[in-house]
Parts: sequence; structure tokens; C-alpha cells
Amino acid sequence: MSAPTETVLPLSSAERIATYQLLPPNGLAIEVAQATHRINLINTWGPTIIFPGARVLEIGCGQGNCTAVLAEAVGPQGNIDAFDPAPPDYGSPFTLAQAQAHISQSEIGKRVTWHRGKPLREPHRRDDPAGKVEEAGWDVAVLTHCIWYFKRPEELKELLSYLADGIKAGGKVCIAEYALRATEMAAVPHLLAALARGTLEAHRESNENIQNLVSPGEIKEVAMKCRWKLDSEALLVPGKGLMDGQWETRSVVTGRFGWQMEESPSLDDENRQSHMRVESVLRSARAAVLAAVEVIGGIKETRTMDVWTGVFSVDPNYIDSSGLGEL
Repeated sequence: MSAPTETVLPLSSAERIATYQLLPPNGLAIEVAQATHRINLINTWGPTIIFPGARVLEIGCGQGNCTAVLAEAVGPQGNIDAFDPAPPDYGSPFTLAQAQAHISQSEIGKRVTWHRGKPLREPHRRDDPAGKVEEAGWDVAVLTHCIWYFKRPEELKELLSYLADGIKAGGKVCIAEYALRATEMAAVPHLLAALARGTLEAHRESNENIQNLVSPGEIKEVAMKCRWKLDSEALLVPGKGLMDGQWETRSVVTGRFGWQMEESPSLDDENRQSHMRVESVLRSARAAVLAAVEVIGGIKETRTMDVWTGVFSVDPNYIDSSGLGEL
């Protein structure tokens, strides 16, 4: 189940795609790295899946880093329905609304329709009220670095169950998420930081980027229970310029993470013992991150952990043997 050899986009297109983004001062290099990473992702899926004229459903589009790459790939005849439930004022240094509006004004803007919400059966808000998203109209659904944002573990199952009927016959679901492995030693701090952050957020309510850590194996298991079969998968080692690993690691090693630990689980008498145990785990997890950062020579040397990608299609021979039935 190896990745295709033909590419969707050349890496040389990354700099042009980066200019579609709203850039802070001296921010071009960061956005070029983001675009390069996402070109590498869609190239593992291949040109038979992401092709000119394709209609793509993108889940968790955020500020549009992958949206811009997808829009470049599908060309003027294609369309991206880009969904994200986050409020318009979410994000920094630019908000979701600002970043998406900037892309809409670019040369690829007409290829993208932004939606506030999730593409489930219930009604959703959208920026273009004149149109209506038709079910069974997408060629492919894309989930790129968004699954860890889901607040409830059940959300992935709900979404994949919906998509089994929500895309065209023969359509695909393409997923990219962190692999929870580090080929490069310099990516170990990112891996440990993600585990620390995931542990903290499992014990409190917050809007942090990591809400539920899900491994590639668990993603595949959930997909299989929702009528999907794995067609291909690949592992990528991100380039040094991708800053996500450094950003996540920095959020754990700073003093703010310690303050967040103190405000995590309830402190009432009934749960005090459990709270103390969780705090001990969190302190140890942070200590492990700090030690890993020291080993590699400082936080600026931190790299982003490996990324797993998978392509799924509806299994025509699926038999529900789990007893779970429909949602």
C-alpha cells in the first residue's frame, strides 16, 4: 500500500502558494514551509485523487494552509468546500476570518467556499448563503492535521460514518495526522510535548490545539468500523523549516504550562488524590520534554514529528459485525 509515484503539484509551486496567505513581516519562509509540507501530503495521495476539476470537501480548514494548496491543485474548474467550526475571531497573529478573506481575494479565491461548522446532516452556517451544499457531491474528503482538534473522541466516528454516504460513489477520504513517532532525534521533544499536552487537555476544558490524541492505528480502526477500507498509506518526515513541532514544544516548556496544570482537574476532596496523581504525571511529562530539548541543543533545534497519511475508500464488502449499527 505504497504512495503513488506521480505528483499532484511540484514542490516549486510552494512559494507561489505561500503568497496567497496573509503574511506577517518576514513570514514568507514560514508559509513556504507550510505549503511545501502540504504539497508533500497531497502528493502521497496522488493525481488520480486530487485532480484538476475535482470537488473537494476539506474538514478543519483553519486559516487555509491546506485549502490554498488544494485550490491550486484542482485548478479553475475545481472547488473546495472548506469547513471549520472555530469562531471567526480565532487564531493568531491573524484570525480565521482575516486569513480566509485574504485567500478569497487572491487568484484562487473563487475556487473556495468557506463554511462555519461541520458538514454533518444538521444545518450549518456558511459565508455564501445563496448556495447549498449537495450531499453525495464531493469527489474526495480531506482531513489534514485536524483530528487532534476534535473535542470528543466520538467526532471522528460520526464524521467518517457521514462521509461514507456524503461523497460520490467511488470517492475517497484522505487523512494526514501526526504519526506519534520521531525518525529524527530532534523531533522527540515535539512527540513528548504532544503527549504532555494531550494528557493535560484530557483533564480539563480548553481551546488548545490538541484536544484528543489519536494514533494512526486508531484512525484506521475507527475508519474500518465506519465502512472504509485503507487503500494506501505513507509516512513523511517533515523538513526542518516546518515550525509546528517547535511551537507545540515551546507551549509546554514555558511557565504557562505549569500554571495550566494547577488549574486542570477539580480540587474538591473527593477528587484530590486523583488530581495529585495527574499533576505528578504532568510534571514528569514536562520534565521529559525539557530533558529532550536539552539533549538536542535547545528548543530552536526542535523539529516536527513524523506525519502519517492514508487514503480510504468505501468497502463494498463491509459487514457490521461490531453490533454498533448506525449512529
